[in-house]
Amino acid sequence: MDRSFLTNALLRMRWQTARLGTAGKIGFGLLVFSAVFFFAAVVPRHAESDALKVKAEAMQLRLGVEPTMPVAGRKMQGDQALQAFYAFFPHIDSSPFWIKELVQVVASSNVEINGAEYRMVREKGWKLARYEMMLPVRGKYPQVRAFIADALRVVPAMALVDVAIKREGVESELLEASLKFNLYLNEGKR
Repeated sequence: MDRSFLTNALLRMRWQTARLGTAGKIGFGLLVFSAVFFFAAVVPRHAESDALKVKAEAMQLRLGVEPTMPVAGRKMQGDQALQAFYAFFPHIDSSPFWIKELVQVVASSNVEINGAEYRMVREKGWKLARYEMMLPVRGKYPQVRAFIADALRVVPAMALVDVAIKREGVESELLEASLKFNLYLNEGKR
């Protein structure tokens, strides 16, 4: 390329930006920033979202649950929303699988569990059963907190109901926490 062509192009660009004024320069800068942000942040997240949807459908098929994700933009009619709600919860006979998942979280979180109490609660007229679990946990605060977060992430149909934390002394790093989780299970027919 000719050096005079580049010089001429630079002069034209300076002249155009001078014509824009302060507000035009800010607007043009925001336009460029939004385009860069879209391609740098939004597009990769969209691909990640699609991959997570595929993974969720595969997990539902593995568990024997029919995928219930509604089509975007379509409103559910009548009992469809309620059926989709109940279909989210795992079937009652899958409780050993979820407890095994919880045991794996315990093993990977560096906390001690000193026994556990389990109790199945079925209320008359309810479609969900509640599997109550009392877990006495011992560990450092970050470990206990990480255990709770990982447990709720790995077992999505589980809820943390109660936490009681006790420390033997101010200088002690170890906590004794009594955690109560409820695992909600669908009693309906498959």
